Amino acid sequence: MPGVQVRSENLEAITVDVPLTRGLGRAYGDAALPAPGDTRIAGSALADRILQFNPETGDMTAEAGLSLDELYRAFLPKGWFTPVTPGTRFVTLGGMVAADVHGKNHHVDGCFGRHVSAVRLRVADGRVLTCSRTEHAELFFATMGGMGLTGHILEVSFRLARVPSPWIYQEARRVPDIDTFLAALKESAAAWPMTMGWIDCLSKGSSMGRGVLFRGRWAERHEAPADFPALNAPIPVPFMFPDGLLNVHTASAFNALIYHQPQARAGVVHPRSFFYPLDVAADWHRGYGPRGFTQYQCVLPASGGHAAVRRFLEVVTGAGGASFLCVIKDCGPEGEGLLSFPRPGISIALDLAMGDDTQALIDRMNESVIAEGGRIYLAKDALTRPDHFRAMEPRLDRFLDIRRTWDPEGRIRSAQSVRLFGW
Repeated sequence: MPGVQVRSENLEAITVDVPLTRGLGRAYGDAALPAPGDTRIAGSALADRILQFNPETGDMTAEAGLSLDELYRAFLPKGWFTPVTPGTRFVTLGGMVAADVHGKNHHVDGCFGRHVSAVRLRVADGRVLTCSRTEHAELFFATMGGMGLTGHILEVSFRLARVPSPWIYQEARRVPDIDTFLAALKESAAAWPMTMGWIDCLSKGSSMGRGVLFRGRWAERHEAPADFPALNAPIPVPFMFPDGLLNVHTASAFNALIYHQPQARAGVVHPRSFFYPLDVAADWHRGYGPRGFTQYQCVLPASGGHAAVRRFLEVVTGAGGASFLCVIKDCGPEGEGLLSFPRPGISIALDLAMGDDTQALIDRMNESVIAEGGRIYLAKDALTRPDHFRAMEPRLDRFLDIRRTWDPEGRIRSAQSVRLFGW
């Protein structure tokens, strides 16, 4: 990948001929890839200093290259944790702002941007600005969820959350079908701060949408083990699996195994297993073979009810979209960012091994999402067509107007922005 790693001392020296900043490079799609013809990107992983921290309030300012992994190791032992975490700790603060990430607690705590007070940004004309809800507010809200297209994110100011212990108290429950699952999610959201589920997206008929519901909260000090939940080295995946190993038959067998395995009713679990199950393996993507995989995530609005979710799952199962991983959760209010993903409703995310028919499956799923009035998550998109995205995103024109105001020549761009917006 062409690029230059930017150290802390010269982060602000990024020149305007570098059109994109890249964090840890874990994005599922092409948001962190250079646009066609671009030869350089700026890597922010070396710009990872904590610039300010208030131990009374949890307020922190840090450079955009600081990762959640580093925050976990440095601050969870002290009783602090990020207020919102996505499904991996290998993401930078800049990436969390760019995607306005959400987590299992979205119905309670919203997106990450809700907890950000200010962002320091180098815009396309070379100026370095501090933007917030009161200063350059339109730029601030366009940057939350703006996929790095408003400028190079240099620093992020936000507030960590105080937690009673570093462990999670979890309940797991096997659920027989999608209607029961959606009812259980709604019931759990009223009492639990963190909820999500795994569903078998290949099951049909009366068992369509069967799965396992997880709900959790931070364990109280008296419930938690005395030791700290250390992070062991990830299990290596030393070779690429053969092409075609993941198919409807192997995915069905895997899903049945997961569904029927014994479920512990309740107990204290490691935060990694609750928040970051895939981080347990290094290079886990090799399991999808040399053609790789894509992830797809959508949110279906609450107004569609259970029927909208069933209709979407019928599209997936009818097309034979084999997936080892299909995650479902309920979402709370829409984020403040102009392109923030969540809205009140049900989010469904699935991994798909790349094949000859993957583009056609993505098209059919997008058509279903458009018909239901939903939207997709840009942080996990690689194949959506521009007309499909425009049809599902009424906020797009406002975002593009703000982007054009601050970058009239289209200097800040990515492979994703060119694919979806033309610049």
